Amino acid sequence: MLPTAALFLRVLDEVNTQRDETQLKQHGVEYLATLAPLVSALAESQSQALQGVSTEPQSLTAAVARVQEADARLGEELDTASRWAGLKEKIGRLPGIAGSAQTIYDAHVEVGELALELYSEVRENSKLNMDQQSDIWFIQETITVDMPEAVTNVSRMSDSANMLAAASNQRQRAALQVQLGVAVEAVEESVEELTDHLQAAAEDTESSTLAGNLVSNLDSFRRGVEAANRGTNYGGDPNVSTLVTAQSTLATALNALTTVTLKELSTLLEERDDDLQIRQIEAWALLGVSIALLVVATFWTRSRAAQVRDSLDSSRDFSVRADSDGPGSSAVSPYDQAPGYGGSATGRERSGALR
Repeated sequence: MLPTAALFLRVLDEVNTQRDETQLKQHGVEYLATLAPLVSALAESQSQALQGVSTEPQSLTAAVARVQEADARLGEELDTASRWAGLKEKIGRLPGIAGSAQTIYDAHVEVGELALELYSEVRENSKLNMDQQSDIWFIQETITVDMPEAVTNVSRMSDSANMLAAASNQRQRAALQVQLGVAVEAVEESVEELTDHLQAAAEDTESSTLAGNLVSNLDSFRRGVEAANRGTNYGGDPNVSTLVTAQSTLATALNALTTVTLKELSTLLEERDDDLQIRQIEAWALLGVSIALLVVATFWTRSRAAQVRDSLDSSRDFSVRADSDGPGSSAVSPYDQAPGYGGSATGRERSGALR
């Protein structure tokens, strides 16, 4: 029973470790849910700043507040406090950036890169990138890498196209054409990876809702990207009005896709946590049964040993009494017999003088 109890303790320890890791990943998903609006708000801030709006968009103010609240709760556990503090400081400086459109664009690109690094920080410190379950891994890869990169690259592509349309200097146009080409290629790569990862997650999952929810929202997102590509018209003159419409469509599709993927990831992790909780209860129950059997076996063994000992003592006492000279003994010693002195066979005395 003791080895069995030790085995259950090891199983229980392993289950507890898995539950702790699952809860850490759930906290990572909570943090990621606040980063998605931040990336979208940064894209909006970049576009407005290039149009001459110096004030911070309300969407960015609200997004920063949500991330700040999440970091206050989870930053120590996920080790993101330092990186978020640096990013928040950079965001606060954006309204004060002055100069050419390229200067403003470069400042927003720097902030966008810091936001993508914060995604990576949450992804690694929550151990989402180390998950062994196929559908969870593909979804977290989409949420933490593909989607923020796609949003950032589409924003840069659209803003580069608008800058190119407004540029008059030939040298500046040539540089912007290269910048736009890089952004277009980055958009194609990020959208392709996003599509591949979501399709892989849908094909290798036991969830009954994952595939259906992803397909429709992914199609909407891809249509928004295609519309942005048409507005960019790489190699020709960008269509600003088409780009504005495409960005609005893309933002709506992105919000829907983000909501679906985060919800599916949370559901998968909750199901795992529930399963681990059941295993934890089973391990405790089996450990309790083992201890109870051990206690019963101990008392039964001691009780049985006491019965055997009493039985042996009783047998020994009976043997000693049977061999003794005490009262009740049937053996008669010849030394205890009185002389007959002429008595009869019946042992009666005849001599009155002797009486």
